[in-house]
Amino acid sequence: MLFTPQNLTVATTGASGSIFLKHFLLAAERDSRVKTVNFIASDSGLRVMAEELGVEGRSDLVRQIIGAPSGKIQQQSNTDIGANVASGSYPSDAMVVLPCSVGTLGRIANGTASRLIERAADVSLKERRPLVLCVRETPLNKIHIRNLSLAADAGATIFPIIPAFYNHPPSLDAMAQEFANRVLAHIGLPQPGAYQWKG
Repeated sequence: MLFTPQNLTVATTGASGSIFLKHFLLAAERDSRVKTVNFIASDSGLRVMAEELGVEGRSDLVRQIIGAPSGKIQQQSNTDIGANVASGSYPSDAMVVLPCSVGTLGRIANGTASRLIERAADVSLKERRPLVLCVRETPLNKIHIRNLSLAADAGATIFPIIPAFYNHPPSLDAMAQEFANRVLAHIGLPQPGAYQWKG
């Protein structure tokens, strides 16, 4: 990317891996270059976060995830198809779906946008803005693989949740933070202290 993104759209869906979302949002909250994060959670994403992070309900969701109130992360309802990020006139610089379920992948890949997450992704593709899909599923069947190819052909980056081990992460949190660092670097927001392979 030739510019530093300031306005991000971040969505989470019903795949395991809420710890990766948590560390992505924490890093975005700390990064002074990021001015706004529009955050959307699907119903299935809420259920996964409840099981994995202990999140309860929809209220005060951002504080529950990152452990403190946020001045820049704004929660959006997935049912609000008229929200700001549903329009190409709204200046979102990049969108990340983390984790991205294969159901969400399929709807994005096939242009089915009945909820805000898929509509915001559709807008990112039509406006040629970065769209990063952090897919979490295994094993993959042929439908998943075809949808991955369709989404990539449309302009999305397929960024599977595959954490690194060569940096010897001392904990799950360290592993998740490093993955979040990689995603942020990919959209033009390299993080201080991120691991770099020296060879």
